[in-house]
Amino acid sequence: LIGESYALVTIGLVSFAAAAQFAPPILLGIYWKKANHLGAILGLSAGFIILIYTLFLPAVAKSGWLSTSFIEQGLFGIAMLRPYQLFGLEGLDPITHAVFWSIPANLGLLVLVSVFTRQSAIEQLQASLFVDIFTKTHQGAQTHFWRGTITVSKLQALVARFLGERKAKNEFARFVHYRGTEFNAETEAGPEMVSFAERLLAGALGAASARVMISSAIQGEALSIEDVLDILDETSEVREYSRRLEQKSRELEAATNELLAANERLKEVDRVKDEFLSTVSHELRTPLTSIRAFSEILLNNPDLATDERQKFLGIVVKENERLTRLINEVLDLAKIESGRMEWHMEPLDLRDSVNDAVNTVSQLFKEKNIELTAELPSSPTMVTGDRDRLIQVIINLLSNAAKFCEPESGHVLVGIRNEGDNVQLAVADNGPGIDNHQIAKLFDKFHQVSDQQKGKPKGSGLGLAISRLIIEHHDGRIWAESKVGQGSQFCFQLPTLGHNTPVNMVSNRGGPDIS
Repeated sequence: LIGESYALVTIGLVSFAAAAQFAPPILLGIYWKKANHLGAILGLSAGFIILIYTLFLPAVAKSGWLSTSFIEQGLFGIAMLRPYQLFGLEGLDPITHAVFWSIPANLGLLVLVSVFTRQSAIEQLQASLFVDIFTKTHQGAQTHFWRGTITVSKLQALVARFLGERKAKNEFARFVHYRGTEFNAETEAGPEMVSFAERLLAGALGAASARVMISSAIQGEALSIEDVLDILDETSEVREYSRRLEQKSRELEAATNELLAANERLKEVDRVKDEFLSTVSHELRTPLTSIRAFSEILLNNPDLATDERQKFLGIVVKENERLTRLINEVLDLAKIESGRMEWHMEPLDLRDSVNDAVNTVSQLFKEKNIELTAELPSSPTMVTGDRDRLIQVIINLLSNAAKFCEPESGHVLVGIRNEGDNVQLAVADNGPGIDNHQIAKLFDKFHQVSDQQKGKPKGSGLGLAISRLIIEHHDGRIWAESKVGQGSQFCFQLPTLGHNTPVNMVSNRGGPDIS
């Protein structure tokens, strides 16, 4: 960016001026215990901001990337903010001028913030390790902080209790030989030997147990702050490692539980799949068997009476319709669950869908001599939905109600009412009702409610499962309410399109009560 206005050597000097900003935090961090992280960050930020304003931005402007007006007039036209004569300082070349202002700002903010803010525990630890590095005694790479009055013989005896007499004797002899000293059993063990004994025990007992054993065996004296910091440093590392190990353990346990749950779900899916295939095979086989049997009768008996022939043909047609209906339901279920169903969502009046459904099933109710009543609001009940699919749901609910009503005395009521921003449709019947333990399974695939007198009704058991998927696709919900001996009520709720006037849906015909 600045190559057009500066020579290579000048660009190098600009880079050195930037690198010089790291000098205050590095030097103070080595020689001053009070320096802290926050002060270093703020000091560096101040130094770089001044350096950018007094050196880098003017260079970019001179290269044609920015307007040069702020160089001559100052930022916002303030002469004291001219980047090459900041606060009126003149007579210095640009690099010296920038370093003159940036380094003191960097250093001053670092000192000021460090004095008036507190260091964290890790900062105190690091400050002591860096600043007092030459005051500590280091033997190789190990820092020793044990203080005590235990003799060499007692320390060796302690190790022998866990490692054996021979191994303890050999290890101590090797230690003394390596250090080039003489073995004196009655002399006081130094910090190196105590640490050596601790390491031997740690190999057999673990670090924590070894520390406890050594601590209980020696009579300690007061430790200096450096000793305490050494211990804290080691303990902090152990605690951090333990914390991470515990966290990983929890994550592993959670992952294991998730895998177990996923495995159970897969088992359940596999079981449902097997049941699905078994039920579909059975449901398909039944009408196919009837069609084949009566077709063979018609084929093998050409002289069959006309009445009998018509009866058998009627059975074949009805079983064929049943077979077609089952196949369509299986295909619909598969399309909805796989997301391949085509939906034609549009604003519609739910009252029209109810009327179309009632007209479709009216013949079924006439054949069984069951009374069907529709109580609909006088004003439009607008929702957004797929008209054909909603009619399919309503027909399913009405057909199910007809199955469980007694001929001659059966009564089914379908009604709509508004509930705030939702519209609710209910289909109630005066049938025998449903046990509570079966209500929870009503919307499962192939589940059919059994009547004590009639047994399991005809059908695939897919209607309510498909209805649930259709209603959920419309952002609604569907449920059932029932009491044995008092009839049943199936309801679904959809979001309304606009606001409607609430309508009373309580029947006054002596039939089922929708409330």
